[in-house]
Amino acid sequence: MNETVGGIGEFGLIEAVTKGYRQGADVLVGPGDDAAVVAVPDGRMVITTDLLIEGRHFRQDWSSAYDVGRKAAAQNLSDLAAMGARPTSLVVGLGVPAALASEWVHELARGLQDEGEPLGVSIVGGDMVQSEKIVVSVTAFGSLEGREPVLRSGARPGDEVAVAGRLGWAEAGYAVLTRGFRSPRAVVEAHRRPLPPYEQGPIAAIAGASAMCDVSDGLLSDLGHIATASQVVIDVRSGALAIPEPLEAVAAATGLDALSFVLTGGDDNALVATFEPADVPPGWTVIGSVAEGNDDRPPGTVTVDGEPYAGATGHAHFRS
Repeated sequence: MNETVGGIGEFGLIEAVTKGYRQGADVLVGPGDDAAVVAVPDGRMVITTDLLIEGRHFRQDWSSAYDVGRKAAAQNLSDLAAMGARPTSLVVGLGVPAALASEWVHELARGLQDEGEPLGVSIVGGDMVQSEKIVVSVTAFGSLEGREPVLRSGARPGDEVAVAGRLGWAEAGYAVLTRGFRSPRAVVEAHRRPLPPYEQGPIAAIAGASAMCDVSDGLLSDLGHIATASQVVIDVRSGALAIPEPLEAVAAATGLDALSFVLTGGDDNALVATFEPADVPPGWTVIGSVAEGNDDRPPGTVTVDGEPYAGATGHAHFRS
């Protein structure tokens, strides 16, 4: 397929992309009208949105359009899981250069669909415009199914901190790619396409998680959101964190610290939550504890083995 986006046109491309989308039971009106209609039996809808910008969040020489689609969907669906919600639908905004091959958009659409379909997620609409760089904006919707949302502000002194999913893999992949290499393949693929533990969000909510967050900016950084919102102190035990062999290999080859990948690396979209000790469900690993603040460690503080962490704790937008 040699057609460009400009050649096929906005509406022709939208029609070609959306005609293969299958719609789930939550969708009452799908693509084709001015807006979609999605059922909300719970009476509440959980909503999140994210942007991916070419050159900042992905590079075409590192990631295929299919990878970008999977990643764009995953970042949003993971946020829903972190609230304890079941994802139901997505809308997609896309800005692309007119000269971009239309096949790139088709591959992106397949990636979005393949990430969401196993979860019963439908793509119900969106928009497409011309832009200088590729910009992908995804908004995701989810249902709480009668449960209360799990917020960042509910952690309590005495709770344990636990994680589900992988940590540090995407960061190790980024370290490899920035040095011009493509191996270990496992970490490169982790950078291109995260594997969030979607099912663990509702499981944690049902088990009684007091606070939860998805790990998109780095474990310490995202735990900082919980600590600040809950006005508590969180301590991470480094010895409880698994450091898989591929991360050790990358650290040895690059001179970086494997533990720092796990503590500060983002984009794996793991889940981190706090529980009463007896409530931690299977599939979660306890890595730390929650305590009250004091003069030495004021509320909002996150430490590692009882000490402040030296260095950046994760990704921050607009950091110079």
